[in-house]
Amino acid sequence: MSLPPVARFTTSTGVKIYRISCQAFPGLVAHCYLLVGAGPVTLVDTGSGYGDSTRHIFEGFEAIRREFGESLGLRDVERVIITHGHMDHFGGLAQVTGPITAEVGIHELDKWVLVSYEERVLVATKAMGFYLEQAGVVPERRARLLELYGEGKQHVRSVRVDFTLFDGQELDGIRVIHTPGHCPGQVCLLIGDVLLSADHVLPRTTPHQNPESITAWTGLGHYLEALARIGRVDGIRLALGGHEQPIERFYDRLEEIRTDHERKLDRIAGILTEPGGLTIQELSDRMYRGLTGWNVLLALTEIGAHVEYLYERGALRVVNVDELRDQLNPALRYRVG
Repeated sequence: MSLPPVARFTTSTGVKIYRISCQAFPGLVAHCYLLVGAGPVTLVDTGSGYGDSTRHIFEGFEAIRREFGESLGLRDVERVIITHGHMDHFGGLAQVTGPITAEVGIHELDKWVLVSYEERVLVATKAMGFYLEQAGVVPERRARLLELYGEGKQHVRSVRVDFTLFDGQELDGIRVIHTPGHCPGQVCLLIGDVLLSADHVLPRTTPHQNPESITAWTGLGHYLEALARIGRVDGIRLALGGHEQPIERFYDRLEEIRTDHERKLDRIAGILTEPGGLTIQELSDRMYRGLTGWNVLLALTEIGAHVEYLYERGALRVVNVDELRDQLNPALRYRVG
């Protein structure tokens, strides 16, 4: 896979932002950002640590020196900010902080993912298993999906966190904006007129949503509220996401994402009209045909987040209440109510 070249962006406040790309996982490119001129030299995100991800970051620093004359190496990094607790953004932290002694910061709601990683994997896997059973996934398929869920997580280990981020915090001209939904502790970083939007806003992809029943502070409701909050921030000329290309029409992109979720909610409500209702697995089969592997799990959780949103707002009801009363965790069947 060819990676985008190192690129430099300059904010209205004179801060230089260098984009370093890495292959986080096969088929997935993630971006890290080196900030020069915003207090201590700061690295935002560290890739996944999987495969060649960390090597790509090292090569990015070499390219910055070679192409931009910036005499900086990893040992010059004094601060690392992790935008959120997803592996493709923090998994390389242990490897990157080997050659540097930077302080590490993340939002308080994602801190435990870093400092108690092994525990977090166990808790999240249990919650995912409970959710898949409730979604109507048969045991054999459920076991395979949980196996997929755990794959690729074993190379990461717990790391220290030196400080936590909070909404409205100012760090040497970097404004922290808490934008939960895609991840509990997701933050965007505003530097002058440039926003590091991480995975909260991407230029092509509508960021994936998980039900809040799996992890608190995720869920479509939190996401849409945070999308509206970031839309009230004036003067964003350019947004740089955790993946894909820069976003020049930032406010238009917010509207596109909101509209995409509205269409999905309308489609789900239109399907859930059968008297006997449908499980999330049955709903997923109708909406997305022919999915395999990891995409099956993504579809089940994305649909689950939208079903949860509609149910919490009284647009849906559970039709098999008797099973819910008599069984520990039956597959729930939803219909428009």
